[in-house]
Amino acid sequence: MTLDTHPSRHTAELRAAARHLGRRRFLTVTGAAAALAFAVNLPTAGVAGAAELDAARITDDPFTLGVASGDPQPGSVLLWTRLAPAPFQPDGGLPAERVTVHWELARDENFRRTVRRGTATAHPEFQHTVHVEVGRLDTDRVFYYRFRVGSWISETGRTRTAPAPGDRVLGLKLAAVSCQAYHDGYFTPYAHLAADDVDVVLHLGDYLYEYAVSAAGGSRNYTDRTLPALFNRETLTLEDYRLRYALYKSDPDLRAAHAAHPFVVTWDDHETENNYADDIPENSVPPEEFLLRRASAYRAYWEHQPLRRPQLPEGPDMQLYRRLHWGRLAQFDVLDTRQYRSNQAQGDGAKVPGPEVDDPARTMTGETQERWLLDGWQDSRALWNVVPQQVVFSQRKFDLTEPSRVSMDAWDGYRASRRRILDGAEAAGVANLMVLTGDVHVGYAFDIKDDFDDPASRTRGTEIVATSISSGRDGADKPANWDTYMTANPHLRFYNGRRGYVTVALGEELARADFKTVPYVTTPGAPVTTAASFVTEAGEPGLKPA
Repeated sequence: MTLDTHPSRHTAELRAAARHLGRRRFLTVTGAAAALAFAVNLPTAGVAGAAELDAARITDDPFTLGVASGDPQPGSVLLWTRLAPAPFQPDGGLPAERVTVHWELARDENFRRTVRRGTATAHPEFQHTVHVEVGRLDTDRVFYYRFRVGSWISETGRTRTAPAPGDRVLGLKLAAVSCQAYHDGYFTPYAHLAADDVDVVLHLGDYLYEYAVSAAGGSRNYTDRTLPALFNRETLTLEDYRLRYALYKSDPDLRAAHAAHPFVVTWDDHETENNYADDIPENSVPPEEFLLRRASAYRAYWEHQPLRRPQLPEGPDMQLYRRLHWGRLAQFDVLDTRQYRSNQAQGDGAKVPGPEVDDPARTMTGETQERWLLDGWQDSRALWNVVPQQVVFSQRKFDLTEPSRVSMDAWDGYRASRRRILDGAEAAGVANLMVLTGDVHVGYAFDIKDDFDDPASRTRGTEIVATSISSGRDGADKPANWDTYMTANPHLRFYNGRRGYVTVALGEELARADFKTVPYVTTPGAPVTTAASFVTEAGEPGLKPA
């Protein structure tokens, strides 16, 4: 069976148009930002594209957006920072000149036992961001890192390498987060996550939102500061997206979480535009123009995330799906369910499913990514096969009547695609499947059923849905539709509408999920509590209260 990986019949031509369309045909952008928005053959990291700036000329702290690390591998870490003395200015407060950045990696936070040091170049073509891949390190070790430019020294970050592929690993504790709308509230859950003892953080999408942010910071309702007017518009250009990342990364709680833990990131829709599907935008914008916007969004995403060189985008294309291992304990297959999906069925939204959702030609992942996932499961020797991805995988009925409405944007709108994934896991002998999900601004715990309409059917795995960091504002422990959802979906074991995050401790005998929530985000300083805890035993799928 051949799947239509890119639903538009003219996708290749549209991508070519996105690479070559003149700047006057698109959105209003000026200067270097305009050239970057449309160019394809941009300078790659390590290519000098400008004169060098004397670091002594940097008179204000350039590390205003903090530090980060990501994608831990055996013997290798990825370190990130961006130089921005004036982060709310389009140029970040630096001239279009390259800057030499010194980095240091040590076994201790006082840097008495330094194991690696070197220099990297912050290029203006990449908004003075730095991605440093450090190799030849001991496996399964914690390290500390920092950057220096001139007399300025960054805050200290903490990161780690992964265990070697064949190593026996007794445990791993991860955190899953998603959906952090700046305008909906403070990032308080990140303050608690920064202090939590986890090995890695999985960000499941909606790292930022394209919507306007008012001078008062929306629901943050600032009284001690005023945000510049340039944030009070939707992100459309490369400059817009870069500035929005600067706004988000200026948040002290997000900075603290990045400094404390390595992140593994994937996107959903709002990093580009709400509910887009491949080259199809939310609104009636010509596809070639949307692909130009997508190219800008993807470039700014890579620039501002702790991602490695293989994820560097080319125009409107970026391979974000990738695989990481944690010894013999876990394999992580990080998915991208936006870039390759078929258009949502029946006009998007909550609909009673028609025959289109079962059309085998429609796909959530695209053919290439789907085959990559299934082949990876065939080769997997891990005890736990974990799939960090974006939208709800399990069936989620919205009504007690039959037929019930479901979300056309989630896997319920791509049932044939979901069936292939479950059949592929079965064929590969995946015994401990765990799907990690974001998107919906609530916490869910699902049993993944072989037949969701038959509660007695076999349980195939577990889905843990992380609530939002701030999106949806304060929320409620028991949303108004709680009774309906819990009755209509007997495989749904937990439902909570507060903000927060979830931790998952993977062990040789069981996995434990703890749903951490805060009572409010529209004012700062909320405490954190554990709303519920569940376990699933290795070899016996199904959630039980802990």
